[in-house]
Amino acid sequence: MANPRSRSTARRRGPRPEAGAVAGKSAHAKNRTHPGSPQAPRDTARESARNTAARNTAAPDAARATEHDADRETARSGVRVQRALARAGIASRRRADELVAAGRVRINGRVAVVGETVDPDRDELTIDGKPVVRTRGETWLVMHKPSGVLTTARDERGASRQTVFDLVPPALRRPGLRYVGRLDYMTEGVLLLTTDGVAAHRLTHPSHAVARTYVATVQGNAVLAARDFRRGIELEDGVVRPRDVTVRSVGNRRWEIELTITEGRTHEVRRACEAADLRVERLVRTRFGPIELGMLPTGSVRPLTATERRLVESEP
Repeated sequence: MANPRSRSTARRRGPRPEAGAVAGKSAHAKNRTHPGSPQAPRDTARESARNTAARNTAAPDAARATEHDADRETARSGVRVQRALARAGIASRRRADELVAAGRVRINGRVAVVGETVDPDRDELTIDGKPVVRTRGETWLVMHKPSGVLTTARDERGASRQTVFDLVPPALRRPGLRYVGRLDYMTEGVLLLTTDGVAAHRLTHPSHAVARTYVATVQGNAVLAARDFRRGIELEDGVVRPRDVTVRSVGNRRWEIELTITEGRTHEVRRACEAADLRVERLVRTRFGPIELGMLPTGSVRPLTATERRLVESEP
């Protein structure tokens, strides 16, 4: 005769679970193993290995996708036609806009439209039928401009006076070479030349306040003039207030006054000295932005060093 307690116990326990259910419950129990048990490190190691393998498999695919996206973006973007002309040293962007608007610029034989994008490596640009020569890597030169040399491409008076471009050795000449920051006829010193029209505009635009340092040899009361400079000298086109002013005697009642300004108004330093009752005998620009004159001989030209190029191109 069966024990009543045994039958009652069987009824309370209900039907036996299926084998699969037991296995699932067993697996679930393993996953809940306490971290301190021996099973936990083995499971963690296996999971970490699986995750690492998945990442290693996905990484090359993601990298390839990123590279393809970048290639497609570069192909789509290009540069605006006026910027391409400026980079080639043909004209400033404003002047390039005017050339395009006048219908003088063609892209692959058809008239260009203002704001149109081009690929300078593939598209053929012409102005008045003449091909635009694109330089491979911009040229940067520094010249020690002598006194009595014009900062221009040609003498507009037709007097055949020497220009700064006459001083550039043939081996350093490039299409689209232009000066950065004009020096007047009698002023000496640092003059940058480049084929990068965009950078040239950036370096000379008043909004960027690129520093220029001049040393003027003068007669007059330079000490009093220095005090006036620090307060600000009133000119017809506004106040000149140099960033730095230094005065030193050079003997024989002559002084050197060093001024650092952040503008490029016409004859600004000479006019300011005149307003301060100083007579300028010699004026030399010793620094333009990060480029110093150093020991470069008068009339000489040299390429910028790699460090100087980085400094110039990083100017705001």
